[in-house]
Amino acid sequence: MKPPTPEKQLASFIAKFTPDMAKRIRAARAKMRKRIPQAIEMVYDNYNFFVIGYGPNEKAGDAIFSLAAQAKGLSLCFLQGAKLPDPKRLLRGSGNLVRNIRLETADTLDLPDVDALITTALKRAKTPLPADSKHQLIIKSVSAKQRPRRAKE
Repeated sequence: MKPPTPEKQLASFIAKFTPDMAKRIRAARAKMRKRIPQAIEMVYDNYNFFVIGYGPNEKAGDAIFSLAAQAKGLSLCFLQGAKLPDPKRLLRGSGNLVRNIRLETADTLDLPDVDALITTALKRAKTPLPADSKHQLIIKSVSAKQRPRRAKE
């Protein structure tokens, strides 16, 4: 029997969420794919979060963005975001590297101020996205044990 394709695996990970959250994840992914079609997508179905990382290669440390989902919500993480200029104070977090924006809907990605942050993050990336690379979807890790992907009713 053939192993499932990465797209089928990804669909099964997203299906663990409520229908509304799954729809939000799929819509946000579609917008990120359209915005940076040359990015490598790295998927992690981990204990705490389901994550789709976006970077120039397969190295997690070079990733520029990620969509991070849990039962309570979805965020766009700026993985090199601590030094990003944020005049509108949209970015949340206080760590040494990562900042994030909560995505109440995927349309948050279309807001001019969010688009400006994405553009700046792409320009400042330590390893830029190559203009000529082709999209790849890579399943990086799947944890056997996971927190529930649906909020308790």
